[in-house]
Amino acid sequence: MSHPRMHSPARTVLALLVASGLVACSQNTTSDLVAYTESVKAMQKPDIEPLPEFQPYETFVYSAGELRDPFSPPVHSLPTKVVAQRTYSGISPVPDRPQEPLEEFPLDSLRMVGTLERNEDSWALIKASDDTIHRIKPGNYIGQNHGKIISVNEYAVDLTEIIPDGMGGWMERHASVALSE
Repeated sequence: MSHPRMHSPARTVLALLVASGLVACSQNTTSDLVAYTESVKAMQKPDIEPLPEFQPYETFVYSAGELRDPFSPPVHSLPTKVVAQRTYSGISPVPDRPQEPLEEFPLDSLRMVGTLERNEDSWALIKASDDTIHRIKPGNYIGQNHGKIISVNEYAVDLTEIIPDGMGGWMERHASVALSE
């Protein structure tokens, strides 16, 4: 009686036939692969243009350091009499007034977003650039140029700013903040 683990000669022959068939298949596959690789290598390589030569960067020497700062107002040589008249025009900001919250923002960064009315009083709702909404009424100040609110209506806030006139004095300028759409 033979042991079930023993291999019969028929099984061995079958295994050899399968192995030789696999070897034959793999030889055909690799010969095709080798032929393809050789044909790709034989192809002519395209010419690649050389990198362009870059011109060296020319430095710029700033020689206007001794000139007037473009962000400071010009100093005119006006007669003292004219400067004295402009300085004492009666218009000036209130010096000891406490600052209000909306005075730290430039006027063009403020947006009117609505109005409120109660009894005879009306307020405007102003949105600052930090996304906070403030309630203001005539008499309040907004903007960085001492802007005093004159009137509030449903479409705009009218105000008067006090700005430097460039000659040592002050002048008034009318402005408004319109309702944002």
